[in-house]
Amino acid sequence: MPALDSPSRSSAHPRFRHTTRFGVLSTYPPTVCGLARFTAGLSSALSVLGSEVGVVRVADGSPSESGRVVAELVNGSVCSVAACTDSLNDCDVAVIQHEYGIYGGVDGAEVLDIIDGLRVPVIVVAHTVPKTPTPHQLWVLGTIASKADRVVVMSETAGERLCGDYAVGRGKVVMIPHGATVPRVSGAKRGSRPTILTWGLLGPGKGLERVIDAMSALRDVPDRPRYLVVGQTHPKVFAATGEAYRESLIERARQNGVADSVSFDARYHGVAALTTLIQSAAVVALPYDSVEQVTSGVLVDAIAGGRPVVATAFPHAVEMLSGGAGIVVGHDDPAALVSALRRVLTQPRLAGTMAAEARRLAPQLAWPAVAGAYAQLGQVVLAERRARV
Repeated sequence: MPALDSPSRSSAHPRFRHTTRFGVLSTYPPTVCGLARFTAGLSSALSVLGSEVGVVRVADGSPSESGRVVAELVNGSVCSVAACTDSLNDCDVAVIQHEYGIYGGVDGAEVLDIIDGLRVPVIVVAHTVPKTPTPHQLWVLGTIASKADRVVVMSETAGERLCGDYAVGRGKVVMIPHGATVPRVSGAKRGSRPTILTWGLLGPGKGLERVIDAMSALRDVPDRPRYLVVGQTHPKVFAATGEAYRESLIERARQNGVADSVSFDARYHGVAALTTLIQSAAVVALPYDSVEQVTSGVLVDAIAGGRPVVATAFPHAVEMLSGGAGIVVGHDDPAALVSALRRVLTQPRLAGTMAAEARRLAPQLAWPAVAGAYAQLGQVVLAERRARV
């Protein structure tokens, strides 16, 4: 099967040189979510490259003080949809970040009202591509893709799903990795106890129970490793059940007799603090329940930070760790998880080899490289649109 398209393989348009003005529709800080962090990273990196970037932020009730925000989308408001569409039309290229849960309507279908009103080229970034979508999810994403000039995916698996299950033309799908901040200096001071690290917004489905259960079998590992879970509870989970999930994990650690080896940091760290934290870890654990996840910003951050990874076999992990930057284990194989963590913690040569492979991959995940690919893609779709006029 032919490879997915990429900006570097797209035809060049040497006559098209002016700086591209991007309008990005997405969640954005101070909203707390991976999509907002992604958009902040991409927007900042595009600006450094010389592009103008205006963000149309999906409103969440908390105001943004960023001068980059040019409008806010209030889901369910016809007037807001019209105003936000106008703002995006003031740019050269619209970049629509797509997740099912951020726009109004069933499965976020209201975003189609905005796309239908756009007169500029549209790049859609598909963060979630379900393997087994509902009929309506299939229709929503398929319709969005049909209206876009290009659809960006962040893994080959996501691209194959779009081309196969969603019937999106192969020439329309472009693979650009998820971006990350790559540390300027490798290595960081590590504590006397080796740290197994997991971070991100907490909620059911993260699989943290797997690592907590594994800790009792790792008590004999030299220097008594600890498991550090970093991140606040997901806002939607907190609104529904408060801190019940975190409290259940604390109780699980107590019942397993490993309360002294499991720690929680409930803060939402900024990029600089998170980068330092990643480098202090001996190994990053991604024990997710999902068997469908095709994009993981946490996984990309871990690799960009040059750390060994142990993950369950969700698609993005299988793909990114295939070269040796980590170990993939079955979702229902606790013995394999214990074995993988033990090997990384007790075999310095193996851990070093994994870290070296992660550092080899890191440059292509750095925000400047990723933003450069988006800037090039923006010029390509603009030139194509001009050629049709």
